[in-house]
Amino acid sequence: MTDKIATFRALHIPGDPLILVNIWDAGSAKAVAAAGAKAIATGSYGVAGAQGRADGEDFPIEDVFENLARILSVTDLPVTIDMESGYGADPAAVGVAIGRAKAAGAAGINMEDRLPGRNEQLAIAEAAARCRAAADTGIFVNARCDTFRGQDAAKDGDALVAATLDRARAYADAGAGSLFVPFLLDPGCIGAICAASPLPVNILRGKGGPTHKELAGLGVARISHGHQPWAAAMAWLTGQAQQILGGAEPDY
Repeated sequence: MTDKIATFRALHIPGDPLILVNIWDAGSAKAVAAAGAKAIATGSYGVAGAQGRADGEDFPIEDVFENLARILSVTDLPVTIDMESGYGADPAAVGVAIGRAKAAGAAGINMEDRLPGRNEQLAIAEAAARCRAAADTGIFVNARCDTFRGQDAAKDGDALVAATLDRARAYADAGAGSLFVPFLLDPGCIGAICAASPLPVNILRGKGGPTHKELAGLGVARISHGHQPWAAAMAWLTGQAQQILGGAEPDY
């Protein structure tokens, strides 16, 4: 397992980013692996949605690990799972939950710096303590920083970049392996964060935002596709069902 964690860590190269087409179950993991993926990553929204549940730790932790076991049974690639806010009320509980993820075979996790159902970020010290508890298990921690969530990068970019870098330094000191900054499409802000972050930077690919090539040029080390693959698959299925039930032939 240590080898897979090290292998996964080494894939985070600024300028030559690891591209993750996020999956939700064993079948989607097999499909993405067959396409040539270097690693497998779940997205909590798709994982929950595939079981008719809501995002935000509504998907029970026992189901998280059952889903992980099924994914690991079909691929030898490093697997990182979205653990949302860490499935713990305090750092000690987070450490227990993330320790279970590592023991089950996960090479990495995502962990947010806000609690389920809350819009505001945790105080830096509290978020860093939770990050430390996760990192102390030895797993690779992708520390999510929601500084840009619901914010206007064009208007407040400089302040948001500074706030993000404050958290990047705290999370690096806490043992995180990378910094995940979702909801950010502004190239200037992305480049500024990549240039100054002590951690390799993960960006969520967004429609209308920089391309993979442009993100690489900005210094991004990891590109995630989040819930979009699951949403696209479900939209396709709905469309095909509408055609069939409306009397038309399907496209397949």
